Amino acid sequence: MALHPQARALIDRWAELGARPLHELGVIGARAAVDGARVLAGDRERVASVREVLVPGPAGVLPVRVYDPEPGAGRPLVVYLHGGGFVAGSVDASDRPCRTLAVATRCVVASVEYRRSPETPFPGPLEDAYAATCALAGMRPELGVDPDRLVVAGDSAGGGLAAGVTLLARDRSGPRITGQVLVYPALAPAPGGVSDDPSDTAGAGGGLSRGEMDFFWRHYLPDPADPDPYAAPLHAADLSGLPAALVVTAEHDVLRAEGLAYASRLRSAGVPVTAVDAEGMMHGFVGQFGAVPAGRRILDDLAEFLR
Repeated sequence: MALHPQARALIDRWAELGARPLHELGVIGARAAVDGARVLAGDRERVASVREVLVPGPAGVLPVRVYDPEPGAGRPLVVYLHGGGFVAGSVDASDRPCRTLAVATRCVVASVEYRRSPETPFPGPLEDAYAATCALAGMRPELGVDPDRLVVAGDSAGGGLAAGVTLLARDRSGPRITGQVLVYPALAPAPGGVSDDPSDTAGAGGGLSRGEMDFFWRHYLPDPADPDPYAAPLHAADLSGLPAALVVTAEHDVLRAEGLAYASRLRSAGVPVTAVDAEGMMHGFVGQFGAVPAGRRILDDLAEFLR
């Protein structure tokens, strides 16, 4: 299917504005660009409450923003890890998507402010994500959530972190995670990753290039040519015993093939998998509902999986 007209219009608008690839902007410029793109997420949806909490991390406390969509108890807890290539992105930049996720799924969403690269390369961001998940699991009575439904979720780099958290929880006998939601996840650097397109662009001029992902991986990993399987879960030898997964890929995304490959490997390892390939969509569409409202149909899949 061709790139959706709404997504194509957004790409064309970026071109008119002279937007440059993130790897040409450097770390500070990339962070500014990702933060500025938050306006594409659409309106800030109202939730019953938003509160800031601090949880212990491996190098100090970690801020977490908790979104409760409605009064009541017994909802699943979703620990959310934002995207941004391990280098950019933040809780603030993900505020609108997290509100939308909480309202659409009627889950309590806890968005984690993990440390970023290059100041903190692997394993720092992953250890932050795991520590926050453990701490939030211990806070379930205080948060008023279902003690038996703990989900880790993330988009792009955050999807890769979420996958890594499930591996750590299994191997360290950590909290029981009942589901993982991986939205166009970054699961392995090239050449160990899988690419639909050998060029430096996504399939049909989508929202992420291989050059940008290579830039992010070089800042995150000491040696991207020999990645640790917790950093690059597609390289993990054993995927058995992991929680049920929803793997979302976008048809016009340079990360699509590795997401599909991971879903296939999870199935082969006996893990229940729901795979959704968003037709006509490009990387980042879950944070672009204001500009690409057709992408909102993915919320039905997320809600169904979490129910």
